[in-house]
Amino acid sequence: MRCVYHPDYYVPLPPSHPFPMAKYPLLFQRLRAAGCLEQGRVIEPGEASLDDLRRVHAEDYLRQLADGTLDAAAVRRIGVPWSPALWRRSRLAAQGTLLAARAALDDGLAANLAGGTHHAFPGHGEGFCVLNDVAVAIRVLQRDQMVRRALVVDLDVHQGNGTAAVFEDDADVFTFSMHGERNYPTRKMRSTLDVGLADGTGDEDYLALLRRHLDDILAGFVPDIVFYLAGVDPVRGDRYGRLALTDEGLRQRERCVLEACVSRGLPMAITIAGGYAPTPERTAELHSIVFEEAVRLLRRRPACAAS
Repeated sequence: MRCVYHPDYYVPLPPSHPFPMAKYPLLFQRLRAAGCLEQGRVIEPGEASLDDLRRVHAEDYLRQLADGTLDAAAVRRIGVPWSPALWRRSRLAAQGTLLAARAALDDGLAANLAGGTHHAFPGHGEGFCVLNDVAVAIRVLQRDQMVRRALVVDLDVHQGNGTAAVFEDDADVFTFSMHGERNYPTRKMRSTLDVGLADGTGDEDYLALLRRHLDDILAGFVPDIVFYLAGVDPVRGDRYGRLALTDEGLRQRERCVLEACVSRGLPMAITIAGGYAPTPERTAELHSIVFEEAVRLLRRRPACAAS
């Protein structure tokens, strides 16, 4: 499986900052050590072009990001201090998701070791999200006539409000968000399908709802590509999660989504989205599960085809 990664996905933050920026290099190192990233299968992105970003984001917002002229309220809303490195990192991650999507269209399955920044709106960022990488990738692929219809499967514990807002009136993009109903954001936008979960929802109820809704979606909507936001913040013990998936429940979730899409021949681009376990190491461990399951699925396919 081809994966997209850049060392500059990591940007230093103040020591007390709650965002686990170290999870990106830790995830890369973990996947390397586990043999999930094969030599020659790692793509290093450049920065997304302003022309591509304008497919989703407002000119004034992009200019303020580039010039460092966001006001204090806008920076607080994003939740991460602005810097030239953050602006570059955000563009690298956006381009990473676009490259993963193009690889998925060629190979069937690919991933970005970042992305899933679904709280970014056209004119502002929030919730640790600066640019909406998945929305940009969809709009660029549509512009280039590589896809017409896209499905966004967003299983981060927080509703993908920015993505929902971008595509609210677009029947060619199905946005499915399964999230904590009482969690951030307080004001939810309207996805094509929103499934709000009670605090404390565990494996059995979570997986039953996911299977039912995903099967229903795929029975009625046939996308040219699927974007999977594989957030790990629904796992028990996450600082911002409030749900109660176990590690095994998370693994079953990843198998469910991967098998549902790959078995139908749907190209899928994976992004990692959110995760706030007690340590960056634990967060990277949880993020690695979707990659382990994707590689396992791909390694099974030749044998299945032969039989």
